[in-house]
Amino acid sequence: MISQIMYSVLNFAASKGLAEARMEAPVKQRARKTGVRGETYAYWYLRRHGYLLVARNYTSPGIKGELDMVGYDGPVLAFVEVKTRAVADRKQPSPEEAVNADKRRYIGRMARQFLRTRRAESTPYRFDVLAIETRAGTRPQVRLHKGAFTPELS
Repeated sequence: MISQIMYSVLNFAASKGLAEARMEAPVKQRARKTGVRGETYAYWYLRRHGYLLVARNYTSPGIKGELDMVGYDGPVLAFVEVKTRAVADRKQPSPEEAVNADKRRYIGRMARQFLRTRRAESTPYRFDVLAIETRAGTRPQVRLHKGAFTPELS
């Protein structure tokens, strides 16, 4: 119930988009703010869709990468990569395309570490991608890809 209310409030607030106007800040700073807003939106989106989230922005010393969100979708542990893009034109790659082979490898390493540290190696798991595209003045478009990839091992 609370997650539905929070998502409704956040969804209303996001009706003008998650990205900042072009002139307000340098490009990197705008991208970082858009990413943080996207992850907050994603958190409540996933909660509303039944995920029980157990970790956000998980890192482990000595391992490159980060797990954006980790949560249970029923009995399955989902490692969710969130990609938010402020779309100015259609020539930009989609958020899903940003989850390349290197990114999948880093996510896989972090996921194995997460499972080891929690002694949960036998837990069924999958890798999801939550893609958010936002344009100034419009509500974000959200696409959840369950079981989006299998990480390369290395």
